[in-house]
Amino acid sequence: MQNRVFGCKAPTYEVLSLQTPKILQINVSKAKEVLWNGQSVFTGIFKTPVEGRVRARRLNLDGDEQADLTVHGGSDKAVYAYPIEQYEHWSQQYPSRDLEWGIFGENLTVCGFDETNTCIGDRLQIGDAIFQVTQPRMPCYKQGIRFGDPGIIKLFYKSYKWGFYLSVIQEGTIETGDEIIRLEKNDSENVRLLDVSKCLVDKEPDPELVARVLNSKLAEQMKYQLQSRFS
Repeated sequence: MQNRVFGCKAPTYEVLSLQTPKILQINVSKAKEVLWNGQSVFTGIFKTPVEGRVRARRLNLDGDEQADLTVHGGSDKAVYAYPIEQYEHWSQQYPSRDLEWGIFGENLTVCGFDETNTCIGDRLQIGDAIFQVTQPRMPCYKQGIRFGDPGIIKLFYKSYKWGFYLSVIQEGTIETGDEIIRLEKNDSENVRLLDVSKCLVDKEPDPELVARVLNSKLAEQMKYQLQSRFS
């Protein structure tokens, strides 16, 4: 399976971004133990691509596993999607690195949906499964393990290019190449993933924006994080 954006065997970022929104690759992994800075760490971030149809269940994709359920997994974070549109940015940050799809620990490498055009509460159909956008993904130290560079964590945080979590509203099967169809756009709240990130990162976010985000369908755990910041 070809899974490189910038190598000679794969379409360029510009071509991919013009395609119909779809899954470019499905990635899963079982949690495993790795050695990092002299310590044993249990992680599921080392995703690898799978072919064929994969069942999306309430808590994860078949064949996938989250290691630390206090920060990953659960019904609000069953599936993690990352936009191919952001890989170009990271290729500039890591010019000597071949950024294979799935390196951010995403279950779904996608095109057509990113942090600027996707809202909290949007419902998406892929295959015969239905998903709902719940929150952006906060960076964690295990990204540093995956990249072999702890510096990626700060860069990721400040980039606002976090990707997004999905809950599984209707279980079903999905496959690489499946179109992503937006069934319902949450225009009533119109809180983009980028808006949520800005409230968490910016030193002085717009109070009206914070209020809108807190009144949205944002996942409760992240809503609590935001409330704690301004309490």
